Amino acid sequence: MDSQENNERENMYDRMVDEAFQHLIDTYLASRHRKKVDIINKAFNFARQAHKGVKRLSGEPYIMHPIAVAQIACGEMGLGSTSICAALLHDVVEDTDYTVEDIENIFGAKIAQIVDGLTKISGGIFGEHASAQAENFKKLLLTMSDDIRVILIKICDRLHNMRTLESQAPNKQYKIAGETLYIYAPLANRLGLNKIKTELENLSFRFEHPEEYADITNKLNFTKEQRDKLFEEFTAPIKEALDKMGVKYEIKARVKSPFSIWNKMQSKHVTFDEIYDLLAVRIIFQPADRNEEINECFNIYVAISKIYKSHPDRLRDWLNHPKANGYQALHVTLMSKQGRWIEVQIRSDHMDEVAEQGFAAHWIYKEGSDVQEDEGELNNWLRTIKEILDDPQPDAMDFLDAIKLNLFASEIFVFTPKGEIKTMPAGCTALDFAFQIHTFLGSHCIGAKVNHKLVPLSHRLQSGDQVEILISKSQHVQPSWITFVSTAKAKGKIQAILRRDSREVQKKGEEVLKEWLKAHEMELTTAVLDRLCEFHDLQKHESLLQAIGDRTVLLGEKDLDELNGKNRKDAKGRNWLKYVPFLGHDKQKEKKEPKSSLLIVKEGFDKKKPCVISERHIDKYIFPRCCHAIPGDDILGYIDNKNRIEIHKRNCPVASKLKTSYGNRILDAKWDMHKKLFFDATVEIKGIDRKGMMRDVANVISDQLNINICKVTMAAKDGIFDGSIELRVHDRDELRLIMDSLRQIEGLQEVQRLS
Repeated sequence: MDSQENNERENMYDRMVDEAFQHLIDTYLASRHRKKVDIINKAFNFARQAHKGVKRLSGEPYIMHPIAVAQIACGEMGLGSTSICAALLHDVVEDTDYTVEDIENIFGAKIAQIVDGLTKISGGIFGEHASAQAENFKKLLLTMSDDIRVILIKICDRLHNMRTLESQAPNKQYKIAGETLYIYAPLANRLGLNKIKTELENLSFRFEHPEEYADITNKLNFTKEQRDKLFEEFTAPIKEALDKMGVKYEIKARVKSPFSIWNKMQSKHVTFDEIYDLLAVRIIFQPADRNEEINECFNIYVAISKIYKSHPDRLRDWLNHPKANGYQALHVTLMSKQGRWIEVQIRSDHMDEVAEQGFAAHWIYKEGSDVQEDEGELNNWLRTIKEILDDPQPDAMDFLDAIKLNLFASEIFVFTPKGEIKTMPAGCTALDFAFQIHTFLGSHCIGAKVNHKLVPLSHRLQSGDQVEILISKSQHVQPSWITFVSTAKAKGKIQAILRRDSREVQKKGEEVLKEWLKAHEMELTTAVLDRLCEFHDLQKHESLLQAIGDRTVLLGEKDLDELNGKNRKDAKGRNWLKYVPFLGHDKQKEKKEPKSSLLIVKEGFDKKKPCVISERHIDKYIFPRCCHAIPGDDILGYIDNKNRIEIHKRNCPVASKLKTSYGNRILDAKWDMHKKLFFDATVEIKGIDRKGMMRDVANVISDQLNINICKVTMAAKDGIFDGSIELRVHDRDELRLIMDSLRQIEGLQEVQRLS
C-alpha cells in the first residue's frame, strides 16, 4: 500500500512539474522574443535530472523553484531564452556535483557566466561572525558589472523565496524579509521594476507585521466600494474629453499598497482614515506618432486641467527628465468634485511597459545580441558601484549604508559653471558635488558659489542650481564633514582620508601605550586593551589607540589601578542598569544584581525556538535604547558579539541592518506578559494652543485612565504647541488606548509614540 501511495504521489509531482514547465513555455512563446525553445527544453531536462529526488521545505520537488524563477523572469520581467535557461540552472552548481565548466560545455559561455554570477552570490561560505549578507551583496554588485541579468534573475529568485516564505521558521522569515526590504526592494526600484518592488515590500511587511498587514488589507477591502465610486465619477468627464480628442487609451485605478500606507502612517503619524491619496489614476495611451508621445502627454494634461483644477506645486515632469531607472511619465494632482486631491499619471504604452517591467530588461539587451548597449544612467550607476567597491568600507554596515545612500536616493539635476547637467541624489550638499566631480576638488573645497552667491560647504543643493566649487591648497579634510555629506562617494572618500590620517595617530598611540606599559612592567595584550576600552567606555581597540595618540586619553594612576584589578568595586552593578528599560523592581536589589544574570547563548542553542519574554525571565535580555520595545510590539532577538540576546522592535532601523548583515544571529521573540511590570513610554503631542489644554491632557491620562505621568514637557509658539509626556504603561494596548483618548481632545492634532 505504501509503495502504491508513493508512486501516486510521485506521479502527481511529475504532473505538477510538467504543467509548470508547459506554462513557462507558453508564456515564452507568447512573448516577442526569438523562439529558442530547444535550449530551454535542454536546460529544464538537465536541471530536473540534477535536482531529482530533492524536496523543498514545503514538500514539493525542488525543480519547482527554478521553474518558478524562470516564469517570473519571462512573464513578469520580459527576459529572453538566455535568462530563462540561467534561471532554470541557477542552483545546479551550488546544490549538485556539476561545475560551471560543465554548464559552459553544454550551454555555452554566456549562460555559464550568468549561472556563475548567481552561484557566487549565494551560499554560506562565511563564518558565524562574518557579515555574510553584506559580503554576498558586494559579490552581487561585482557580478552586475559583468552582466545585469545576474541581478535581474537574483531579484526573481528572491521574489519566489518571498512568495513561499511561510514554510520557513519565524527567525528565518525576519532575516529574509528584513534583507528584502533593506536591499532587494530598493534595488528592484532602481532597476525600474515597480511591480516587483511593490510586491517585495508588501510580502516583507506581511511577515514582519502580520497584524498591521491584516488590519490595513481589511480596511482597504472595506473602503473598496467608496473608491470605485470615486474613480467612476472622477474619470467619466476625462473619458469624454479623451474620446473627443480621438486618443486610444485605457484608464486604470492604482490603489496605494499596504506597505506604502503603513509607511505613511508611521512617518506622518496619521491613522488609516487620514490618508487621502489611497487612489491614483493612470492614463495609458497609444501615441498616433511615437516621436510625438511627449507632446501628446502634455496635450492630455491640458485637456484634463480644463475639467479639474490642478495643484500648482504637484506637477511632476518625468518626461523631459526621466528618473535614473528609466521611468517616464507626467504626474499631475487634480481636485475632484468630491473635494479630494487625486494624482493622475499620464504615460504612453511604451512608458508604462518600462515603468512596470524595468528598462534593464527592455533596453539593455536587444534580442539576439549579447552586447551591452550604452545606457547612460545605468552605466553611471554601475560606475558608482565600482567606485564604492574600489575603496570598500572595513565595516559591512558602513558598506550597506553607502549603497543605500547613493543608489536608492531620488535625484535632482545640478548644472556646472559651463552648463553641463549632473544628476545628484536629493539632499546632497555643495561638498558632495565637489567630490562627485573630483576627489582633489572635494578634499580642498573651502566653499561654493550657488547661482553666483557664496555658500558654505554644507549648503543643500536644489534641482536647477548652478554650482561653482572654490578651493584652497591649504584646506584639508575635516572630521566634521562626515556629518553633513550625503553621497556614498563623498562619505567614502572622506572616511578613506580620515582613516589614513587616523592610522598614523593610532600608531603613535600604540607606541605611547607600549612605552607606558613597559615602564610599569606590563606587555600590550588583547586583555589589557579590552580592560582599558571598558574603563574608558570605548567600543574598539582602534578608538582607544586613537584617543591615546591624540591625547584625549592620558594614561595615569587610575588606568594602572584598573589593570591591577583595584577598580572593580560595584561598577558592574551600576553599568548593567542601562540594559533594562522597565521598572517595578526594588531599586536596591537592581544595584546588587550582577551582569551575569543575562542569558548567554551557548553551543547547541536552538535558534529556531522563539525567546519567550515573561516577568520571570525579562531581566535575562538586553533592551537597547535604539527602539525601546514594550509588550505588544512586534519583536525579534539578536545574539550580540558577547553571545547575549538583545530585544529589538522588528521595524527598528538598527534591527533592519542586523537582519541584513547578521541574519544567522536573528531569533524569533514573543511576549508572555501579564500586566505586572510597568514600562517607560513617551508620547509626543502637537496641536492648536488654547486655555486649559494642559488640564484636559492631564485629566484624560490621570483621572479617566488612571495612568501615572512621570514627566510633561510643553512649549507654545504662535498659537501652536508641542510637547512630550513620559508615562508608565503595562503594554502597547494600554498605550494605544491613551493615544486614542488624547486624539479626542479638542485642538490636539497629532499624537505619536516616540520610538
